[in-house]
Amino acid sequence: MNATLVLPELDANSFWHDDSGFQGIYDVEHFIKALRFDVRIVENIPDVRKNGKTRKIKAYQLRPPRDAPISWYTTVALEKMKEHGAIYLTPFSHRLAEELDNPEYQRLRCRVNYHALQFKPHILKLSNSIVSKLRAEGHFMSIHLRFEMDMLAFAGCLDIFTPEEQRILTKYRKENFADKKLVYSERRAIGKCPLTPEEVGLILRSMGFDNSTRIYLAAGEIFGGERFMTPFRSMFPRLENHSTVDPSQELTENTQGLLGSAVDYMVCLLSDIFMPTYDGPSNFANNLLGHRLYYGFRTTIRPDRKALAPIFIHRENGQTSGFEESVRRVMLKTNFGGPHKRVSPESFYTNSWPECFCQTSPQNPADKCPSENILEILDSQLEREMTNDSDTLILSNLITSTTDK
Repeated sequence: MNATLVLPELDANSFWHDDSGFQGIYDVEHFIKALRFDVRIVENIPDVRKNGKTRKIKAYQLRPPRDAPISWYTTVALEKMKEHGAIYLTPFSHRLAEELDNPEYQRLRCRVNYHALQFKPHILKLSNSIVSKLRAEGHFMSIHLRFEMDMLAFAGCLDIFTPEEQRILTKYRKENFADKKLVYSERRAIGKCPLTPEEVGLILRSMGFDNSTRIYLAAGEIFGGERFMTPFRSMFPRLENHSTVDPSQELTENTQGLLGSAVDYMVCLLSDIFMPTYDGPSNFANNLLGHRLYYGFRTTIRPDRKALAPIFIHRENGQTSGFEESVRRVMLKTNFGGPHKRVSPESFYTNSWPECFCQTSPQNPADKCPSENILEILDSQLEREMTNDSDTLILSNLITSTTDK
């Protein structure tokens, strides 16, 4: 497309009620520098000067189809960009097909997700401080406990709540999601419901974790409150979150905002073990799974909710014999974050192997690891391109000036 990228905007107001934006949590200078060999990036749409006058370009708003192929961008989007000068793509989550034929495009995704997108220095410092305090007492596990109102309403898992709570969830679902008839018993039987805090505790206990296990909770406001947390807390009393480890004013005031989420992300990334309890349409959990795999196949516990569902249902019906053994059998079939072939419907964002992993002795030369001086080579190439562009611009200006005379 030969396009210039304007810094992305974060859709944070709808759920987080936080307007700090991309520049508020990400290191913009690092983002632009890290991608300098791939795309030109500017902070704002530049003004255009024509016929001696300066005017602002208003971006044309365009809605990409879900999982759009690259051809959509090189035809429809490119045509609109040429017509209007700039386009504003929104929404953009899941708007590019995950499986792409060109492996270099997949590698670019990894360069963006795991190298270019870096939190601002003070967020990294705060996160590292929390990790250091947790590590001072030994190993710790992080859990993304996804049991909040928005996800429960999305999943349609209402029957375990009180009538008043069901009314709240139903209202939220009608206001935010497409109308669809969802039957709790059917959803639960196929593992479509988020694990309850108690179920999370039962899984961990079945796997041999005891009440001395230190757990960092990355979670918003647990819907249903202490009624659901009490059974989990009784099994694993050593629970922490960013506010208990670092009760600083900055985190206390932003515990549910982008800052709190950014700190949670970094602590989960650096923890000894990470466990997502609901990795459906959850960008937080999916990106963390992929990030941990990319940085050395770090250990993850990823419950197979579909296989576990009948075991929990039998337990609720009084059939408790062999419960822990059944849970262990299911969990032992998972990969714990190790390298494994990506099979649909697994997302590229949770498993970028093998595209984003170079090889020292590959069969395909394109998979070979780059030389140690690759950055010097790319810098030199970029400098030549910029010199050529500058020479072309000077020549163009001279021609224009001569024509005017």
